[in-house]
Amino acid sequence: MRSIAALLVLMGVACAFGGEPPPGMRLIPGGEFVMGTDDPNSMPNERPAHRVKVNAFLIDEHDVTNGEFAKFVAATHYVTTAERPVDWEQMKKQVPPGTPKPADEVLKPGSLVYTPPDHAVDTRDMGNWWTWTSGACWNHPQGPGRNINGKDDLPAVQVSWDDAAAYAKWAGKRLPSEAEWEYAARGGNGGAKANTRYYWGDEFKPGGKFMCNTFTGEFPHRNTAEDGFAVASPVKSFPPNGYGLYDMAGNVWQWTSDLYRADIHAVAVQMGKTSLPEVSECFDPTRDMPHAVERVVKGGSFLCNPSYCESYRPVARRGMPPDTGTEHVGFRCAKDVDAAEKN
Repeated sequence: MRSIAALLVLMGVACAFGGEPPPGMRLIPGGEFVMGTDDPNSMPNERPAHRVKVNAFLIDEHDVTNGEFAKFVAATHYVTTAERPVDWEQMKKQVPPGTPKPADEVLKPGSLVYTPPDHAVDTRDMGNWWTWTSGACWNHPQGPGRNINGKDDLPAVQVSWDDAAAYAKWAGKRLPSEAEWEYAARGGNGGAKANTRYYWGDEFKPGGKFMCNTFTGEFPHRNTAEDGFAVASPVKSFPPNGYGLYDMAGNVWQWTSDLYRADIHAVAVQMGKTSLPEVSECFDPTRDMPHAVERVVKGGSFLCNPSYCESYRPVARRGMPPDTGTEHVGFRCAKDVDAAEKN
């Protein structure tokens, strides 16, 4: 529960804002928090911890849903990345030089679909549970034989960063920055308690209660669905954080506006910054092409498990190509306070 001081800060921002937030959004008061972590049981790209200042902003209380994304498509006739033929000339810029052109059938519109194996596999090869599927897109997230009928309240997935940015612009919003996202995910626990492992504390299942949608069992071949879901869950299926935000841990990864640098926290500390430095060149040492363009995703997904990745922690982060969508990546939108006041 938020402290009285935090509530007073929030009330003060609300008064300055001049009214209630737009429907479906939450007002996040500006402040300073500890971003990143010094926890040795963390990934190198999450370290070191450092203080960052964030201005007040608005953010969606939950991920953009299938129903909301469908309204956008109906209004604009927008064609998502996964529905467009693959442009080899663009794709080859993201793969090592000399990579041969794939067969034409692979370059047909489609996306990556989660296909769990029925036996233990080498977790160093994601191809063991992801399959390129022609026809997979936002309204057929598992491929042509499956659709989203009756699933309006599930998060929209198979959306690229470009798709998410297009939706945000249509909605009069924007994508949150990485710092805004992590600050909001903390739910008001950004001060002395900023280094708790999860936004709700250090215990994964407080009182034996699941707080988010993750992979339970043995990843990736035996999912017990002990938390109630084997794949994505409807928004608001788990308790909100202190700011009233749902699914800031697990369920589906969420796009942010920032370009990805694996060492951004170290760069910020070296520069003495109280904000993340602007990224002019991406850097991801885990890729064959470490400087290829990537955007930051946060929050983890229904595929996260301690044996593989524990990315439902607020500090967790990774980079993804902006033209890539998968079955476990979605997004939510943000808005500047002054922009909301003008509407």
